[in-house]
Amino acid sequence: MTKAMEAMTSVDTAWLRMDQDTNHMMITGVLILDQPLEPSRFKTLLENRLLCFDRFRQKVVEQDGKFYWETDSNFHLDNHVHRIGLPYPAGQTELQDLVSDLASELLDVHRPLWQFHLVDRYEDGAALVCRIHHCIADGLALVKVIMSLADETWNPHEADPQAQEGSLLERLSRPFRQIAQVGTNLGHTVINEGMALARHPEKILHWAEEAEHIARELVHIGLLPRDPGTRLHAPMTGRKRVAWAQPLDLGAVKEVAHRLEGTVNDVLMACATGALRRYLAETDADLKSDIHVAVPFSLRPRDQMITQLGNQFGLVVVLLPIQEDDALERFHKVRKAMRDLKESVQPMVTFGLLGLLGRGPAAVEKFALDTLSDKASLVMTNVPGPESPLRIAGARLLQPLVWVPQSGHLGVGFSVLSYAGSVQFGVIADSQRVGDPNQLTRYFEESFVEIQGMV
Repeated sequence: MTKAMEAMTSVDTAWLRMDQDTNHMMITGVLILDQPLEPSRFKTLLENRLLCFDRFRQKVVEQDGKFYWETDSNFHLDNHVHRIGLPYPAGQTELQDLVSDLASELLDVHRPLWQFHLVDRYEDGAALVCRIHHCIADGLALVKVIMSLADETWNPHEADPQAQEGSLLERLSRPFRQIAQVGTNLGHTVINEGMALARHPEKILHWAEEAEHIARELVHIGLLPRDPGTRLHAPMTGRKRVAWAQPLDLGAVKEVAHRLEGTVNDVLMACATGALRRYLAETDADLKSDIHVAVPFSLRPRDQMITQLGNQFGLVVVLLPIQEDDALERFHKVRKAMRDLKESVQPMVTFGLLGLLGRGPAAVEKFALDTLSDKASLVMTNVPGPESPLRIAGARLLQPLVWVPQSGHLGVGFSVLSYAGSVQFGVIADSQRVGDPNQLTRYFEESFVEIQGMV
């Protein structure tokens, strides 16, 4: 190993090796803007705020069966920033088609594993599409990194954001001074205490006391039955389709949550459950059991500035009561399922499992992940975003969306991202499992209206 090479962690190795022909381990984001970005200005922004992380200049190399990060001696921004123009007039359908094409394509493994696409002629403005491999970092970290390209104000008379004062870390944290509390609250205190114990070997006795609890969680995950064979488990083609709903007003969602004595996340999970119930009722008339969703859970403190990349998250498996026909009862069942997980150590168990799999043979990892992915029918992420409106290189950010990849046999992903007083909901799915994801986004919106009208 040369000095220019850095060993990849076992968890990041696990994510790198999850790539399949039908599932690319790539985080895809769309930022809808009020005007096109000037390429040279955007590249300068990347130089100043993205490339400060060495990982974005490094490519992946394999040596003696192990993977390393190596600085790309031929690195050039032009290989990672591309400009695309949609045919005029272009609306959401055309942009969704383009993002679907990009989400279905592999990144170039001979270069650092990320790309940005500047999209002109979208409605009255433009869009920015980003694709970053999951082995670089987890979704929460990458959302923060991407949002660090933005600034909080959009006053056109203000000095260029590239010239604003403040350290790099201050700029990276600026959009996240106040984070909307939309993310899951699944035992952050318990998880953070667990991570602290891992950093302090002198507390190993505590770990010994917890070992039985952790072992029970692992057995519980392993003994979960396979989710029913619905349309969500149809054979995959590798062709992705994406769609997104109109943003929900965060204040209205909070009001519903308050009236129902639950959380914002409970409401959104219930809306997703309602959308899936309606969709599966149209494709699986004989459905006789509920399904599960895999929810990534960040092991990073929420207010932590991102100074180091890599993956720091686990998974929890949550029951979605799609058989329940009453919207309020669905909500209460979702709320109970979420509360039951508050003391769960599932995220730590799955994080540790990924580390073990990343150190073992690729075939063993594939078998284990395929087995685990059969316990759920889809992935749903919920990422808290900045409360203040942002701009990127002078353009107003109107709506951000982000999707994490689906691993193993999973082929459907839901995403929730809060931004500036609104909640963004999006779907990414293999076309064989969800032919028109706009159905699901429409049903999600209607599920919220249904719950809202009953409180």
